[in-house]
Amino acid sequence: MSLKIDQDHSRFRAIVRGKIRQNLRKYISQGELVGRKGKDLVSIPVPQIDIPRFRFGDKQQGGAGQGDGKPGDPVGGEQQEGEGGKQAGQGAGEHALEVDVTLDELAAILGEELELPDIQDKGKSKIINAKDRYTGVRRVGPESLRHFRRTFREALKRQISMGSYVPEKPVVVPIPDDKRYRSWKTESEPVANAVILYMMDVSGSMGDEQKEIVRIESFWIDTWLSRQYKGLESRYIIHDAVAREVDRETFFHTRESGGTMISSAYKLCSQIMDEHYPSEEWNIYPFHFSDGDNWSMDDTLSCVDILKQKMLPRVNMFAYGQVESPYGSGQFIKDLREHFGKDERVVTSDIRDKDAIVNSIKEFLGKGA
Repeated sequence: MSLKIDQDHSRFRAIVRGKIRQNLRKYISQGELVGRKGKDLVSIPVPQIDIPRFRFGDKQQGGAGQGDGKPGDPVGGEQQEGEGGKQAGQGAGEHALEVDVTLDELAAILGEELELPDIQDKGKSKIINAKDRYTGVRRVGPESLRHFRRTFREALKRQISMGSYVPEKPVVVPIPDDKRYRSWKTESEPVANAVILYMMDVSGSMGDEQKEIVRIESFWIDTWLSRQYKGLESRYIIHDAVAREVDRETFFHTRESGGTMISSAYKLCSQIMDEHYPSEEWNIYPFHFSDGDNWSMDDTLSCVDILKQKMLPRVNMFAYGQVESPYGSGQFIKDLREHFGKDERVVTSDIRDKDAIVNSIKEFLGKGA
């Protein structure tokens, strides 16, 4: 019975997984999952899964399945009118089922659907994590680690050898010498840690729609990178003419009215990397989102210099996403492509609207980052 239940559960999960893949692009573009995220799970509305139901008629009533019923007869007798004299509807109702999916499973579905390659750690894993592994059995140890099967086996062997075991009354009573305990040893292994440094322009030209696009895309970037690294941190920088570090909530809900100096964000990002994330120990991913406006060409050249001298030598990838805005010039992405068009560490993406988020994620993560 237990095996049957496990098989049915596996089949159900496979059906759910297929439905999620089928609707994934809609979930991404509409941001439907971002607000449903818990600590380790995401609640997903999966449509069009028919849930079987039983209807029982009266015991003495004829119809399909009993008595003289004919093929096509409705179960339970003739069709009845609904309340208020209105005819019952003919169409099937839509079944929406809420299913909890782990973030790791959601990342796997994202990777399959967008054909994202697994990230290859670039050797930046000098942080050591100690783990206890059970490697054998010994005669002494705490009762919490007693190996019951081995203890029973030793007691059975002893009773058989002494002739005290009676098959008709198979009672096996361990004594202290029979007890066996799990043994362990502590092993050290490198842990690949990563940090995402999100930067966003919050000047007056970046409206709520543009920020929502950034919020959705950052959710999926976090989801994918969390599957690739055991330790993932996220830091948030907002900027107009001045940059400052904030928490996630402030990052997505702040709007300023000043001008834009992108170099202020890049300087703060580089400073945070210097103080907290040495490149020999961390995989570093700066993501910058803007509408492409900058204060001047001089500031753009300052950004190029910071990238070349301070950021690119230490990061796995630098990603720039330009969110289309009716108020932005869109020039900055052109300048980046002019200076870094052949540098594989710099990835740029035009994000016209929410429908473009899927392709943007693939552009950012499709090379294995």
